[in-house]
Amino acid sequence: MHLLKSAVAMLFVASVITSCSKDDNDGGSTPPPTPKKTVLVANNTTLGKVLTDSTGKTLYFFSNDAQGTPTCKDGCVAAWPVFYVAADKLTLDTSLDKNDFTTVTRPDGSKQTAYKGWPLYYYVNDAAAGDTKGENVGNIWFVAKPDYTVMVANFQLHGNDGKDYVLDNTGTIALGTGASKYLVDDRGRTLYKFANDKSGKNNFTNTDETHNAIWPIYEVSEVKNVPTGFSKTDFAIITVLGKKQITYKGWPLYYFGADAKVMGANKGVSVPSPNVWPVVYTTTAAAPLP
Repeated sequence: MHLLKSAVAMLFVASVITSCSKDDNDGGSTPPPTPKKTVLVANNTTLGKVLTDSTGKTLYFFSNDAQGTPTCKDGCVAAWPVFYVAADKLTLDTSLDKNDFTTVTRPDGSKQTAYKGWPLYYYVNDAAAGDTKGENVGNIWFVAKPDYTVMVANFQLHGNDGKDYVLDNTGTIALGTGASKYLVDDRGRTLYKFANDKSGKNNFTNTDETHNAIWPIYEVSEVKNVPTGFSKTDFAIITVLGKKQITYKGWPLYYFGADAKVMGANKGVSVPSPNVWPVVYTTTAAAPLP
């Protein structure tokens, strides 16, 4: 009887130990699932690196938002729904920099997430993860990419003289109201060419940094990605006094210092008079040979 009681007691203890061990193992070896990143980078076989949400749905930039303020509203939003994740909930692909993401306020007071100043949208006709049916719609909607070297703005040109201008279909700056399509950098800063330059030849920049600050060069070491509708072969890199400057159709590209790094500012189109420092687009003719 004594032996039987001892055996029963030992079985009970073993059972308790086993049970505790299972509980401990379950708690230690099955951590809670890691939530998906709220912004991912997908590799599209045609378009390259593309920003998506956590489910793989493609995100887009709108060229009309060239000043960083959302302009797609009312019926537009039905086709291009807003992407928003609160800043404290934003988790990113490891290749992305959280400092590139901001929250902007929409016309109706609601919030929207922006990347490098560009508000982010979905496209309603993208039914499945990986769809990019919104790419280049109207030549003003582009998939959001982390590596654009240039982007397209579609906005009113407003010169330093206070007058409104347009870039006409011949590539000429003329007085007028209405949006014009033109090249900006990846953060929406306006790019210009200098009428006195030649193909691959910067005739403005010199050793005087005060002089150069008026029209700083757009320094780029590599042309990574350009919007649909542009040929990457139209862009190149030249060396100017030890700095790398991007060219488009042979034209070296510059910023205007008085734009003060403000997204969408384009005051340089009238300085010192129209067409001396115009913006550029697909209508721009190739630079003349030196």
